[in-house]
Amino acid sequence: MAIKTKAQQPLEVAVIGGGVVGLALVTGLLYRGVSVKVYEKSSSFRPVGAGIGFTPNAMRALGMLHPKALEAQQKVATANGDPDDPNDWIRYLDAYHHNSEEDEEVTIFKLYCGRRGFEGCVRADFMNELLKIIPDGIIEFGKSLENIIDRGDDEKVLMQFRDGTTAEADIVIGCDGIKSEVRKIILGKNHLAAEPSYNHQYALRGLVPMDKAIAALGEYKGRNRHMHLGPGSYVATVPVALGKAINLVAFIQDPDEWPDTTQLTAPADKEKVLQAFNDFGRPVRNLIRTVVDTSPRLDKWGIFDCVDRQSPTFTKGRVCIAGDAAHAASPHHGAGAGMGMEDNLVLAVLLAEVATSEEGQDNRAASIRAALTAYSNVRLERTQWVAESSRTIGELLEWRYPPTMSDWEKCEAELTWRSHKIWHHDQEAMLRTAQADYERILHRTIDT
Repeated sequence: MAIKTKAQQPLEVAVIGGGVVGLALVTGLLYRGVSVKVYEKSSSFRPVGAGIGFTPNAMRALGMLHPKALEAQQKVATANGDPDDPNDWIRYLDAYHHNSEEDEEVTIFKLYCGRRGFEGCVRADFMNELLKIIPDGIIEFGKSLENIIDRGDDEKVLMQFRDGTTAEADIVIGCDGIKSEVRKIILGKNHLAAEPSYNHQYALRGLVPMDKAIAALGEYKGRNRHMHLGPGSYVATVPVALGKAINLVAFIQDPDEWPDTTQLTAPADKEKVLQAFNDFGRPVRNLIRTVVDTSPRLDKWGIFDCVDRQSPTFTKGRVCIAGDAAHAASPHHGAGAGMGMEDNLVLAVLLAEVATSEEGQDNRAASIRAALTAYSNVRLERTQWVAESSRTIGELLEWRYPPTMSDWEKCEAELTWRSHKIWHHDQEAMLRTAQADYERILHRTIDT
C-alpha cells in the first residue's frame, strides 16, 4: 500500500462552536466523508434560547446537507394545528385596535408558507436529534478559543485555547455565534464589524405550557402560529414541543443603551414589560401577565445584529465563519436557521471537492483558500440582505416602517415579497455558482 504524502492526508476540518449551525455542518461534512472535529467552549450542551423556526429554504438546505438531519428536524417539528392536516398560514393580528366589547384580536392579513413550510421546534430537542447522527469523539467540551494562527501552506492551522491546550486542522470554521471570537480573529479585534450592534430593542422569550397559552389566547390561536401586532411592540406565538407548548417572543422598544454588551441577556423590569403591552387587547395582556407572574427571574434578550457593521468578507486564508458568526440578523424574519443551513450546504459541498478531487489533493492550501473565498462570495450579498430585511420587517410589524405604517395591504405585499425572496431561493443554482467560482479561483491561482 502506498504511503500518502502530507498533502494527501485526509482533510481535517475544525468547527468552533457546537450550536445548531455547527452541529448541522458536522453532519453534512461527515455525510460526504470529510473528517471533522468540534470545539465547544461550554462544559456540556445546555439549551440556549427556547424555540427555533425552520423556513422552507432551511428545510430544503437541511435535507441536501444530510437526509438524516432533515429527519431529525421533522421528528421534533410542530405543525400548525393538526399535524395530519396542518394549517400552513401565518396569521397577523391587530392586537391593539381590539373590539371594545369582546376584546378580541382581528386578523388583518396572512401569509401562506406551503405545506408544513414554516415550523418551529425546541432548540434543545433538535440538537439532541442531531447528536444522534454524530459519532462519539467528534466533540470536545471546555474549549474556549483564544487565537488561531495560520502558519503557512506547509503547516496546519493552529488553534490555541484558554485552557492552555492547542489543536491543529487544515481548515477552521467559526460557528460560534453572534459574539464570535473567530470573526474577531479574521477581521481584527479593532475592526468595526468585529462586534454586533444593539438595535434598541429587546425580547422576552420562553416556552409557555399549551394549557396556559390556550387560557390566554384561546384554542385556535394557541395551536397555530400567530403574530400579534401593535405600535412599537409585537408578540410572536408558535406551537412547539409537538403541541405541548408555545414559543413566545415579545419584542419591546428600548431607548436606552444595552447595560453590558458582553452579555446578550439582562434582568428585565417586570413593570416596564407589562406597561409595554398595557394598551394591547386582553389576549396579549393575559399572555404577558402569565409569563411575568410565573417567572421568578425575568430575563430580556438584547436584539443585536450586524446590519450597521457588516463584515467585508467571511474568510481569511484557511479560516472562515458561518451562521450568526458571519451575518447575525434580528429574528423578525425567522430566517436565521435557514441562512446557517445554506452556509453549511455550500461549505460541505466545496470542502468535499477539496477533500476528494485530484486538484484538491495536489494543491491543498490553494484549494482550501479558493473554496472558502468562493463560499464567501456566494453567501455575502444574500445573507447581508436578509439581515437588513429582517430589521425592516421588525419595523413593519410594529407599524413604524414609513412606506407601510398601518396600511395592511401594503404591509402584506411588503412582507410577502421579502419572505418569498428568502424561502424560494434556488439552492442548486447557488451551489453551481459556488463550484464554478471555486474552479475559477483555483485555476487562476495554480496558473500564476
